[in-house]
Amino acid sequence: MFENKKIYIMGMARSGYEAAKLLVPFHNEITITDGKEQDENQIKELKSLGVNVIITEKQEDYLDESFDYVIKNPGIRFDTPTIKKAEQLGIKVINEVELAYHFLPKNVHILAVTGANGKTTTTTLIYEFLKAMKVPVHLGGNIGFPMCSLINNIKDGDYLVLEISAQQLHDMYGFKTEVSVLTNLTEVHLDFFGTYDYYQEMKKKIFQNQTESELAILNLDDETEIKLTNDITSSKKYFSLNKRADAYLKDDIIYYNDEKVINTSDIRIQGKHNYQNIMCAIIATKRFGITNEAIKEVLTKFVGVEHRMEFVGKINGREFYNDSKATNVKSTEIALASFKKPIILLLGGLDRGHSFDDLKDDMEYVKYVVCYGETKNRIKEFCDTIHIEVTLLDTLEEAIKAAYNLSEEGDVILLSPACASWDQYKCFEDRGNEFKRVFEILK
Repeated sequence: MFENKKIYIMGMARSGYEAAKLLVPFHNEITITDGKEQDENQIKELKSLGVNVIITEKQEDYLDESFDYVIKNPGIRFDTPTIKKAEQLGIKVINEVELAYHFLPKNVHILAVTGANGKTTTTTLIYEFLKAMKVPVHLGGNIGFPMCSLINNIKDGDYLVLEISAQQLHDMYGFKTEVSVLTNLTEVHLDFFGTYDYYQEMKKKIFQNQTESELAILNLDDETEIKLTNDITSSKKYFSLNKRADAYLKDDIIYYNDEKVINTSDIRIQGKHNYQNIMCAIIATKRFGITNEAIKEVLTKFVGVEHRMEFVGKINGREFYNDSKATNVKSTEIALASFKKPIILLLGGLDRGHSFDDLKDDMEYVKYVVCYGETKNRIKEFCDTIHIEVTLLDTLEEAIKAAYNLSEEGDVILLSPACASWDQYKCFEDRGNEFKRVFEILK
């Protein structure tokens, strides 16, 4: 399928770089373009392999009808001039996950996770549970390891656990999973997809190509999700915080098939949102025979994922939490619900025009807001309407230091920005690392 073809890769970064390297041995003619400067060593490596690397803002000028495929970086909008040109020319547009899928050996068990929130924690928990079962397992996708980079290490019968974003799902067609998880739905990424309905349809693609022999894991507490997935052909299993389901929470105990699995008091990561993530992982791995003992072994040690409600440490009785992955309001709501003590909240980042009003009911324990970046003025307007004191600053470093100066012993200093990082940082990881760097300075 991808041999002796002419292939145009739009967007280098990690996924484009790995896609090109995967394709080279199969006698493909490859052109890779990007609008920004890239790592010089990677460019030299690709050129030495015969790849045509072009750095240009006019990427569409290098695409013509002679190409067989366009492989698009998922972060690139689907209405860019290059992608529109590909569609006009009748050239198939896919992404590197779809590409890598066609290079997998037979009988690989694919478990994929998507959703507005909780994707990374759920994906990581499934991976850790399978590791505890001592089966050969690989972790990748949107979690930071392009699937193309894993292909040469995956063998027949292995397990592959993937975090999949809506942006990735947009350009996936043949991709099929044995287990698909949809954690929840909320109105995010509307700047990318335009409407909530279209975003939902992209999330639903995680179940495409599944039959009754494959499993869909669904949130019984999410009415929008249940309605959306009403007509999928997959076998369905459900998790719930409030109702009896395949996995559910009752009296601070998580059950699976009405059998007690673990007390919440024995779980290192706390919060109802994490119990939902845990229930997803339990259902997914029970299919493959995981024991309750193995689940307990993981959950009594697992401390969470970096940049997602990550406990950084204490300074003079103040607790610092890095939730840089909270790039939307819903994620910040979840973070705020995890505490019942005074909070100094750091908000700010890229201005996508979204409202902060949904935070109103979750601000009970917030004593100050320190805001920064493009959204700082709109955040101040929101805080003024709910009569919470607010400080405006330009940079995150200034905001962290101000938060510490405003704090008292027993307070939580929480970075949960409710905004993307791209106004000042390349990615949310860089923003979270900045938070931890300033913490060390203050310490």
